[in-house]
Amino acid sequence: MSKRRITQETFDAAVRENMEEFEMDPDEALREAVEQFESQGVDLSCIVKVVPAASSNDNQEEQTHEVLQALESLRLGNNTATADIKCFTEQCLLGFAQRYLAAQKGAYPVILSYCKKSVEERDCALAGLSALAALTDGQPDLLDKEGRQFLVDVLQKYQADSSLTCVAICVVRHCCIKHEQNRQDLVKGGMLPLLTGAITRHSDCAALVKEASWALRVMTFDDDVRATFGHAHEHAKSIVLEHNGLKILIEAAQAHLSNTSALSELCATLSRLAVRNEFCQDICDLGGLKFMMTLLADSYESPELVRQVLSAIRAIAGNDDVKDAVVNAGGVDLIVIAMNRHINNPAVCEQACACLSVLALRKPNNCKVIVENGGVIAAVQAMKIHLGSVNVQKQACMLIRNLVARTRNYCQQILELGAEALICQAVQTHEDCSDIGKAALRDLGCKVELRELWTGKHGSITN
Repeated sequence: MSKRRITQETFDAAVRENMEEFEMDPDEALREAVEQFESQGVDLSCIVKVVPAASSNDNQEEQTHEVLQALESLRLGNNTATADIKCFTEQCLLGFAQRYLAAQKGAYPVILSYCKKSVEERDCALAGLSALAALTDGQPDLLDKEGRQFLVDVLQKYQADSSLTCVAICVVRHCCIKHEQNRQDLVKGGMLPLLTGAITRHSDCAALVKEASWALRVMTFDDDVRATFGHAHEHAKSIVLEHNGLKILIEAAQAHLSNTSALSELCATLSRLAVRNEFCQDICDLGGLKFMMTLLADSYESPELVRQVLSAIRAIAGNDDVKDAVVNAGGVDLIVIAMNRHINNPAVCEQACACLSVLALRKPNNCKVIVENGGVIAAVQAMKIHLGSVNVQKQACMLIRNLVARTRNYCQQILELGAEALICQAVQTHEDCSDIGKAALRDLGCKVELRELWTGKHGSITN
């Protein structure tokens, strides 16, 4: 059941009433208003929970929030534009509520107009784009046709400027998350070569490489519930086939081996591009697998980087030849070491189990390597530690199932580790583990109740 919503004006009026009628101090009045509305089941996530500041003329009736004061000054074209745009950006960065309030009061056309007027002055253009990036974070619906064309134009104009390019790409990313139409329109407008070109042109700038890689990854998302179907797969293919995306990303990763933040994003993007069997092989042939193995061996201290590397290996190991290449390169040992190193991190354990599961699929020889290198022991330990994590439980069940699906040689060894009780608990606790958990129990030779939902006879499927 959705919560009730109120306007910012209603909330501010309640705060003002507490101050005037009940003589509360500002902090107490604010706290009382928040408690009052929350007790009534009102959603305050889009409400700026700050006592409005007095305007320049100290008129009590014209008190308003700082973000709106800066916006109004920009709208009037006062000679304090530089300070106003900076203030507006700072206010929008405070939280979504400030951005939402600004958007509701018509901020987008004002900021876009400022950006277009300032495009010839580098510093002003940077300030305007920073404001646009702050405003559009979480509000992709704001972008219109004029804004899309402006972003393409500014990226073409300032190709040599890494700072300005980075901020413009940040705007692109914000406007493409959960917005399929913006993604499609920007791709049609020529955004993909601008993103890959930015990485190539500024390969020495880790911040820009990370931002452009992130934007490319967002282009492959299918996260807009309003769209009947998306072009995620088509965009991924275009990045690889038409814009040489794999080679560009791998070379960028090899140039920033000491920057864990950039490497994490590059690995995440590569995993999104491994959408075809030949792309997985291409990543391996271009040296992608080699640098991933290097990262696992040398950068195991960073759990986020380890998680993204494991995710990338999981993606490219969908190719059976790459599975063998990973195992032959000592990948299983490195994956198990990484999982044991970060055994208390559910995200790393999930990806490690998923990785081993993919490597084991249809590969009896790989299963042998996984068992001999302690993969099962690590997976069972992860299940014990993360009983409440459905993803860890599910991927560990999948790994166990794949290890024994084609050969029963390891069943007794796995059962002696206490796997049966853990799998049964996962099935009972997590509905999403039911099917794969029961399949694992069945292939382990355990007693499992499998209900026949439909026999083909007259009647409906039973619940």
